[in-house]
Amino acid sequence: MSRINGFVGRRDFLKFASVVGIAATAFRDSFWNPEQTAVADIHPVNPNLISPNEAVRRLLDGNQRFIDQKRKYPDQSLEHLRLVAKAQYPFASILGCADSRVPAEIVFDQGLGDLFVVRVAGNVVSDTVIGSLEYSTTVLGSQLILVLGHRRCGAVAEAIKNEPLPGRIGLIIEGIKPSVERIKLRTGDHMQDVVIANIQYQTEKLQESSTILAKLLREGKLKIVGACYDIDTGKVNIIT
Repeated sequence: MSRINGFVGRRDFLKFASVVGIAATAFRDSFWNPEQTAVADIHPVNPNLISPNEAVRRLLDGNQRFIDQKRKYPDQSLEHLRLVAKAQYPFASILGCADSRVPAEIVFDQGLGDLFVVRVAGNVVSDTVIGSLEYSTTVLGSQLILVLGHRRCGAVAEAIKNEPLPGRIGLIIEGIKPSVERIKLRTGDHMQDVVIANIQYQTEKLQESSTILAKLLREGKLKIVGACYDIDTGKVNIIT
């Protein structure tokens, strides 16, 4: 490639740009076309893959440190910041509620680059959420997706009330309503029952709505787990 005063010549630059464009299109199609990716071999770049069970153990160990107020504040040094600036290899992905009282890195005592976190009110699954989690698993190599709901969730409460809401808030609530229907005839703590049902519903929806995630699940390269956070105690419980 010719250079003039340190700059690439226009003709060579156009050739180079054309090659880059073709490569980018191929990359986009292979990763973001669900039908193609569903049948393609997926090779994440993560050189330090952690099994789903080990990832769950790390999260629960960190949560216990948080509860006991014995946090280690791992991976938060300036040195680690510079390290993950080069590349990220999160050991787990979290789909959590956007509630300000449930910050994943804090309640699991994790640091920079440890978790790939997607947060939305009611931990509701949508196309953009699915796309983000497909990226964290196929490209970054995370082998665990934890769907994290929490007690006394405001979005769940609105779904139970089933009243008109302003703006686009209703779009989120619509995504929770199937969970309300699931426990309609149950007795007991209705609110908490819906919170649990919503965690389970969103977990199932992730598995059923993505050919990419379904393929990883079949191959044993991914585990999707539900969990509930208690905003009164700080404890995370796995939902089976």
